[in-house]
Amino acid sequence: MNPSGYRERATPRGAGLACVWTSALPRSAAGPFVQRVVPDGCVDVYWSERAGRVFVAGPDTGPNPAPMMPGDRFAGVRFRPGMAGRVLGVPPAAVRDARMPLADLWGADAERLEHEAATGAPEQALTSALLARAAAAPPPDPLVPGLIPALARGSVADAADALGFSERQLRRRAVDAFGYGPKTVQRVLRFQRALRLARAGTPFAEVAQAAGYADQTHLAHEVRELGGAPLGAFR
Repeated sequence: MNPSGYRERATPRGAGLACVWTSALPRSAAGPFVQRVVPDGCVDVYWSERAGRVFVAGPDTGPNPAPMMPGDRFAGVRFRPGMAGRVLGVPPAAVRDARMPLADLWGADAERLEHEAATGAPEQALTSALLARAAAAPPPDPLVPGLIPALARGSVADAADALGFSERQLRRRAVDAFGYGPKTVQRVLRFQRALRLARAGTPFAEVAQAAGYADQTHLAHEVRELGGAPLGAFR
């Protein structure tokens, strides 16, 4: 059981947001807890009660554990893959593997948001601010919705052919949208598929085959590389 009480709920559709989440470690907890944060192709904007600040997280290319102390409380909004850059106002690569104060990007607007989060419902404040920014932002890259399934199905060359791009063009568009190239996108998609299968109780040998790994050894290596723990730890 996860003592942080991590919970997700849906957000309004059509704005590039995936979910709203909250996490809190009770003051009565026996001690610190480390929340596993692993690559999922997404960027999060989250508020930390202890820090009193709003941060931007990701996109990650490896494990990025989040330590929690008893009494800590967090709330966040997660973007769908490829949808954060236009709202944040910076390329996702600029925040890759980072935990950056939103004030570094938004200045006084982020400071007002921090005040709203601290004095009201933080998840509502974050959602409202990001929806307003999304409404005023440029439209997302129309390639993104087709790029994710194309990369999940086959090679980068096959995806480029299917979408009518050269591999060089595809790489540039992937970096612009996700913060890293198409091969990393493929690794993250495959890793997340493996986690879903494992959490559903699928035997690891079948997980390896269904998720597209060469064998179970390849699966184990990739999960440790991207998740920082053996696959069984994610069940």
